[in-house]
Formats: sequence, C-alpha cells, structure tokens
Amino acid sequence: MTKLIAAFIIIAVLYGGWHLFLYWEKVQNEQETRQKQEAVTAVVEEQLAGLPDKLGPSLQSAKKHSATALKTWLKNYGRMVQDPRKAWIELDYCVLVSHEDLPEARRVFAEVKERTPPSSPVWPRVKQLEKTYE
Repeated sequence: MTKLIAAFIIIAVLYGGWHLFLYWEKVQNEQETRQKQEAVTAVVEEQLAGLPDKLGPSLQSAKKHSATALKTWLKNYGRMVQDPRKAWIELDYCVLVSHEDLPEARRVFAEVKERTPPSSPVWPRVKQLEKTYE
C-alpha cells in the first residue's frame, strides 16, 4: 500500500511540475510579445514615411497655432501626404479638435481607423485613442 501511495505522490508531483512548466512558458511568451509591442509603439512621428520634405515646416507651424490651422493645412496639403504619416497627422488633429468639437474628432478618428490596417506603425496609437473617440 505504501508503494501505491508513493507512486501516486510521484505522479502528482510530475503532473504539477508539468503544469508549472507550461505556465512559465506562457508567461515568458506574453512578456516577449509585450516587449515587441512596446518596441512597435515607440514610433516617432518624424520617422514615418509619406510627408514631402517641403511641407514639414508648414505642418509644424499649423500644429503650434490651433486645431483650425491644422484642419486648414490638411485641406490644402492633405492630398500630397500619404499614409502612415497622414493618419498620424489626422490623429493629432483629433486630439486638438476634441476640446472644441467632439463629433468632428470622432468622425475623423473613424475615417483613420477604417483605412489603417493592424500592420501599420500607426495602429498602436489608433488602439490607444480608440477608447476616447468611440
């Protein structure tokens, strides 16, 4: 009988050890995934492609003035700017205009979210702002 109890205890310890090992692997994978996502979210706006060099100074000036100035800039030069940079600029506009006109911010955010794929470098920012504008 003692041999049966000893065998049962050994099996129970091995079973528990196996589940502990599987849990440890799961935690490690989640940690690696989180680190990769943090590396992706460390996107710098100036590194995004799509903005012609000649429009940079006027964009910075429009951002410093107001949401209205940025909206005017987007109307005038938006056709020349490509995604992902255009999406980032429009998200900046959402943040600026949300204090004055929340429905406009939600409309622009919905447009950006609709055309931004999950593989885009702007996607983490879209997910970050999603709770605010939906």
